[in-house]
Amino acid sequence: MSLRDGWRLAMGTLTRVPVRPPGVIDRRTAATAMLSAPLTAVPAAAGVALLVWLGQEKALAPLVAGLLGVALLAWVSRMLHLDGLSDTVDGLTASTDRERSLAVMRSGTAGPAGVVALVVVIGLQSVGLAALVGQEHGPWLAAAVVIASRAALPLACTRGVPAARPEGLGATVAGSVPRVPAVVVWLLAAGLVWAAALLPGFDLGGLLAPVLAALALASCLAVAVRRLGGVTGDVLGACVEVSLTVLLLAVSSVGLV
Repeated sequence: MSLRDGWRLAMGTLTRVPVRPPGVIDRRTAATAMLSAPLTAVPAAAGVALLVWLGQEKALAPLVAGLLGVALLAWVSRMLHLDGLSDTVDGLTASTDRERSLAVMRSGTAGPAGVVALVVVIGLQSVGLAALVGQEHGPWLAAAVVIASRAALPLACTRGVPAARPEGLGATVAGSVPRVPAVVVWLLAAGLVWAAALLPGFDLGGLLAPVLAALALASCLAVAVRRLGGVTGDVLGACVEVSLTVLLLAVSSVGLV
């Protein structure tokens, strides 16, 4: 039952695909949901790959393909990750006091810092996808990094990473994933990126992409634990967006580095 309930929790939380609610939501269900996160991104990854391919076929301008790709990801995820990024940045910049920062994040309104973060991240992701239009294996790279970016979730929910507050999505999934499965999922996701980037030939950007994304994720988690006391649902969304941005910036340099 935990597998089915975990898959339903993952799809119902991370996508707009309509699914029946899980029968039981416990630590095992939460762990299964987070470990399943990369698989939930497969349909969106296919859509982004199609847009990059359309750019290669001159049916779309590269930047249009990139912007539409980011819009598709936002739509499929119900803006969940972007909203988390905005709220997290607003909370961290609003105050050095933990409770005040969490209160700002809970409010759900976008402040100046959150808006700037969204503009920068959406811009970087769009440009990164646009750059893949010029790469022979661009569609495969685009699909790989979208799927791999969701591997940030099991790592961020690994046992030992606390929840910032006792309620909310973060409290449900924080610390629920055993370390070994989390690392295995990350390695599989990294392998997908390496396959798409390196099989045509060695490239430093493709080789470093998952490593740089993991370092960026570790930095995000360190800041969240130090400033907020742990992760929240917003922090998890921010981790996904930061990971995707770093992956795109790295792989878009394939053939250039």
